[in-house]
Amino acid sequence: QELQSSGRGRFLLEHAAPFSAFLTDSFGRQHNYLRISLTEKCNLRCQYCMPEEGVQLTPKSELLTAQEIISLARLFVKEGVEKIRLTGGEPLIRPDVVDIVGQLYKIEGLKTIAVTTNGINLARLLPRLKEAGLNAINISLDTLVPAKFEFIVRRKGFHKVMEGIHKATELGYRPVKVNCVVMRGFNEDELLGFVDFTKDLPLDVRFIEYMPFDGNKWNFKKMVSYKEMLDTIKQRWPELEKLPCEASSTAKSYKVPHFQGQISFITSMSEHFCGSCNRLRITADGNLKVCLFGNSEVSLRDHLRSGASEEELVQIIGAAVGRKKKQHAGMFNISQMKNRPMILIGGFPVSKMYSHVTFFFPPEPALMSFPLCQDALQNPPNSEQWGHTFSHRLTLRASCCVFQKDPSSTFDTKCLEASPVGQVSVDCQSKETSPGSEFCTGDSGSSAKVPRASDNLTHTDEEGRATMVDVGGKPDSRRRAVAGAVVRLGEKAFGMVRQNQVKKGDVLAVAQIAGIQGAKLTSQLIPLCHNIPLNHVEVSLSLDEARYAVVIRSSCQTWGRTGVEMEALTAASLAALTVYDMCKAVTHDIVIEEVKLLSKTGGQRGDFSRV
Repeated sequence: QELQSSGRGRFLLEHAAPFSAFLTDSFGRQHNYLRISLTEKCNLRCQYCMPEEGVQLTPKSELLTAQEIISLARLFVKEGVEKIRLTGGEPLIRPDVVDIVGQLYKIEGLKTIAVTTNGINLARLLPRLKEAGLNAINISLDTLVPAKFEFIVRRKGFHKVMEGIHKATELGYRPVKVNCVVMRGFNEDELLGFVDFTKDLPLDVRFIEYMPFDGNKWNFKKMVSYKEMLDTIKQRWPELEKLPCEASSTAKSYKVPHFQGQISFITSMSEHFCGSCNRLRITADGNLKVCLFGNSEVSLRDHLRSGASEEELVQIIGAAVGRKKKQHAGMFNISQMKNRPMILIGGFPVSKMYSHVTFFFPPEPALMSFPLCQDALQNPPNSEQWGHTFSHRLTLRASCCVFQKDPSSTFDTKCLEASPVGQVSVDCQSKETSPGSEFCTGDSGSSAKVPRASDNLTHTDEEGRATMVDVGGKPDSRRRAVAGAVVRLGEKAFGMVRQNQVKKGDVLAVAQIAGIQGAKLTSQLIPLCHNIPLNHVEVSLSLDEARYAVVIRSSCQTWGRTGVEMEALTAASLAALTVYDMCKAVTHDIVIEEVKLLSKTGGQRGDFSRV
C-alpha cells in the first residue's frame, strides 16, 4: 500500500523483475531483504552488547567503503533484493551515512531503505535522512526508566532517544518501530509500560526474545518467551487483537483497540521463523552471513577488491545462499556455538545481554556515578550459593552492583526504634494463614497481633513433609508489605559511609539495589515461596547518627493471590547484609538487628501493622 501511494512505488511494482535463482536457497526461500552493517563502532557501551573483554575492532582499511557498499547493494538489488536496512554498531555515527542513504535511494528497484539505531543521534540527523530517502526506522530501547538506561549503556542519552522517537513520528514515519529485548530480572516488569507507550503514538513496540551470541553469557532462565509475555499483557488488556502478517514477517503483531500503535513479538527462540526467512547480512568488514545464528561467512570485500567481476560475485553469493541450512540449531546449541558478538553483526542491535542484577528505578532519580563491583557482575551468586535457614536467622550471600540514588523517595526516613540483638533476626511468618490466633514478638517489647491459619504449620503436609501452599482458589487482590532492618556500624565505619569513602563504592546505593534484587529473587531463595510478579519494589536507606546505624525500609507491592511479606523481608535482609559486606573491611563489629515485618495490607488474613 505504501508503494502504491507514490509514483516511484508504482513504477517499481510495474517493472519488477523475476526473482534471481542466486538468492533462492535449496529450500525455496527467496532472499529479498539485505542488512548492511556500516560500522562496528558505537557511541554507547552497553553491558549487554559488548562482551566483558570488549571487542577488537577491524582496522578502518578493512571496512567497506561507501562506494563498496553501494556497489554490493546495487548488485543485490539487481538480483532481487527490495529492502536494505543499515545497521551497526551504531550506523548513525558514520559520517557519510546521509550520503550513503542518498546513493541507495538512486538504485532502481530498491523499494525500502531502513535504519536500525540506538536513537542517540536520530533527532539531529533524521530530517536530512528523510530528505535523502530513508523511509523506515527501528529504534532500540529496552527500558522506559532513565536511570536504568544510563546504568546499562554507561552513558547518558535516554532523553535523546525519546526525542528521536517523537521526531520520527512528527516527520510522518508510520509506524516507528521500537525494538525491546525482554530479559527476566531486568525489564520484564516493564511490558505493560511499553504497551501503554503505543496508546497515543504510532509505534510498533517489538518485544524480542533474548538470544544467545558470543560473549553475552546467554542463559535459558533469562529468556522470557513470547507466550509468557502475551499472557502478561492479556491480563491487563484482555481485548488485545491479533493482526494479520505477511508470510515472511518475523513478528507476531497485536493491537489494543483504540490505541494508535501496536505491539509485536519476535519469537526467534521459542517459535523460530526460519522457514520463511528472507534475510541476508553483510558485516562492516564485508562478510556475507546467510544466517544470523550461523558462524559461516564469505568475504565479499576480498573478492571485490581482488577485481572479481559482477558475474563472479553473483556466483559466490549464490553458492553461500545455497548452503543455507533449513533452520538454526536451536537455542541451546546456538548458545554453545562460536559466533561474532552482536555488536559486530548488526542483527537486532544493542540489546542482547544484561548483567546478573535486577533493577527498579523510580521515574526521575537524580543520577550519580558509582564504581562498579566487577566481582559481583563476573561471579554472581547462584541459587545454591544463596543459603537459607528456617529459624529466626536469615543468612544470605549478598552481591554488589551499581545504583542511582533516589532522593525523591516517598518513604518515611525516620529511624526505627531498635533493640540490641546480636544477630539477623527475622519475624518468620507464613505467607498464607487465616484468622485464629496471635503471638507477641520479642523485639523491643513490642506486641503485634498476627492472625494465623491454625495451630499447624501451613507449609507442611499431614506427614510433616515440606509442601507449598495452594493459592489457586484464592481471589486476586492488591497486596503490600513493608519490612525494616537496622545495621549498627560503629563510629568509624558510619563516618566513612556518610562521607562515601568506603573503597568498595557507595554503600547505600549498592545496598539499595541489592535489596531490590533480593525481593525479585525471593522465590528462588526461599523454597516454598510462590513466584510473584511484583508491581513495585522500593528500598530506602537512611543514616541514624545517634546510633551510628543504617536504617533500612523496604516495600513490595503486587496484585495477586498471595502476599509479599517474604519479598519485603528478603529485600531488607539483603540490603542489610550488603551494608555488612561492604563495611567489613573497616570493622567486623557490625550488628544487624530489627529485621522485621512492619506492616502488610490485603489478603484474607486482613491488614497488619506493628505497634
